Amino acid sequence: MVDGTPRIKVRRVEKPPYVVDESRLRRFNSRNIVFERVMWDPSWEGYRRMYDEKVLDIIAEGKPGYSRLDFALSYASWIVRDGFEGGLSWTKIKPYRPPLVSVGIDWTKMRYDVDDPHEMSAYIKWAGRLIGASLVGICKLNRLWLYEDVEIPERFENVIVMAIEMDAEAIETSPAVPATIATGVGYSKMAFVLACMGEFIRNLGYDALQCGNDTALSIPLAIDAGLGELGRNGLLITPQYGPRVRLCKIFTDLPLESDKPIEFGVREFCKKCKLCAEHCEAGAISMDDEPSFEGVCRSNNPGALKWYVDVERCYLFWCENGTDCSTCIKVCPYNRASMLTRASGDREGVTPGGILKGML
Repeated sequence: MVDGTPRIKVRRVEKPPYVVDESRLRRFNSRNIVFERVMWDPSWEGYRRMYDEKVLDIIAEGKPGYSRLDFALSYASWIVRDGFEGGLSWTKIKPYRPPLVSVGIDWTKMRYDVDDPHEMSAYIKWAGRLIGASLVGICKLNRLWLYEDVEIPERFENVIVMAIEMDAEAIETSPAVPATIATGVGYSKMAFVLACMGEFIRNLGYDALQCGNDTALSIPLAIDAGLGELGRNGLLITPQYGPRVRLCKIFTDLPLESDKPIEFGVREFCKKCKLCAEHCEAGAISMDDEPSFEGVCRSNNPGALKWYVDVERCYLFWCENGTDCSTCIKVCPYNRASMLTRASGDREGVTPGGILKGML
């Protein structure tokens, strides 16, 4: 570590670098996500509170980073994610008009024979990055990570997990509005990437279920897929971008080869660092030296060894701030480290011309 910046040395491991108490950990019910509880749970202070409820008053205060221009762009940044139904489609997307020049081939009726799941996986990673994903990993579906109120057929055994980098300069302004623009753009990019990748898989004759934050827990799936480790701030820490990413995933029956998880010392670093907890204006991040199996609010899922984030406090701060917050991402030393060090992973990929090294 130099000046508080961790040095990153990644190694592949056989098992995901998390610890669970199998006697306690249960599938999480999406009804208990804090955004859902806003609408149905009168037992907490955030019930029926919207985090834009004070926006007009905040604009009138004239604070830098909270102007009418900033909010206008912030709301615009979400439009592809919020307005494009195809982004989270589980079936073939119907274009609003047919291609101008086409004989109308239905690619979904012609299944592509996958002779080598390794090469298919390499092509998937190359395609995902070409389309716009910053990171792509693959894992088998651990059904413990599916939401309790969601079931998908057994044939969907593979998960393609993708991370979208958020703009570093915008995140540096958190908790001001420009940081939320980076978040919105991240989600809109997710919708585009998911739609393209889902259609690609369906055009091979297989099924694809495209998911953002819905259907299953994204972070443990990303850990299983070798994209990073869990940090004190409750977010995925990647070697390439620290926690400055948004996650999405596709469940599929396409034959694929899984990636191994990675370790690069996040938990031990987080034990000592605590910068995210010190800078959290909501007081939502634990200052404890050691992680725990105990949750701190209803929107936590106890039974995994980690620092649990009080997302109730986090959401209430959003209501006061007029928008969401990324300060725990901004101050994380792994952001600085990611700008100094690029981890080396599986760098082999496939293109239509064959296997090319150095693409992925």
